[in-house]
Amino acid sequence: MNEQFYRQIFDKQQQVDAVPSNKEITSWALRVIRLLFPEQSKQVFTAVQQLKDEFRLLENELCLVMDATKACQNCNNEQLAKAFFEQLPGLYQLLNTDIQAIFNGDPAAQSEFEVIRTYPGFFAISFYRLANSLYKYNVPLLPRILTEYAHSKTGIDIHPAAEIDEYFLIDHGTGIVIGESCIIGKHVKLYQGVTLGALSVAKNMAFTKRHPTVEDNVVIYSGATILGGETIIGHDSIIGGNVWLTKSVPPHSTVYHNPAITINNKSVV
Repeated sequence: MNEQFYRQIFDKQQQVDAVPSNKEITSWALRVIRLLFPEQSKQVFTAVQQLKDEFRLLENELCLVMDATKACQNCNNEQLAKAFFEQLPGLYQLLNTDIQAIFNGDPAAQSEFEVIRTYPGFFAISFYRLANSLYKYNVPLLPRILTEYAHSKTGIDIHPAAEIDEYFLIDHGTGIVIGESCIIGKHVKLYQGVTLGALSVAKNMAFTKRHPTVEDNVVIYSGATILGGETIIGHDSIIGGNVWLTKSVPPHSTVYHNPAITINNKSVV
């Protein structure tokens, strides 16, 4: 191998050396979530001021991470970090609607504490909500690192650019895919294996709406695949398991897959 090859790799290594690892970035997000929901942590504060100081520390860390990753070349990262933390009360209220939806929608849930501490759906949603907030401030890279971390832990893949309204319920969740340009309304419930994807993955469609719209009060059961940017699932609809949809359905629809199943009962004489 020639000298130019080694120099190319060395120069690249120098460029990324100062960038925090994905583990450091996701650790920051975990600390934010655990401050919002102490049910996930054993950290104890003896005064409100200590809590304020911790939030301020995390704000400063976010600024440093954005500086180090050069996440936004022409942005005032200090102002961006401040704006992100100023909107945390609203994000906290939004996440509480998700907790309520999961608790009310899953008969197996014994308490909201259990939802916060143990449910992979809430884990994935909380990381998505943080990532989506950063995405709305046009911060690149960091939102995707956060949602891919949640994906690796839960099997739930939510693109940070997707628009998801309040009272979002993911039940079980493994294998769920929610694409970049998805729009999901209020009080939507998804089961495991649901795909809200694109009909085409051509690169020239990167800035078009490629993923479905799901209106309010929709339930989508396990294994359903719904594709296409023009596909709209009308409000108050039920989409059954293993359904394949590439066209819109009107409000109050029930869509189901009807496979032929034969059971032969051979009695023993």
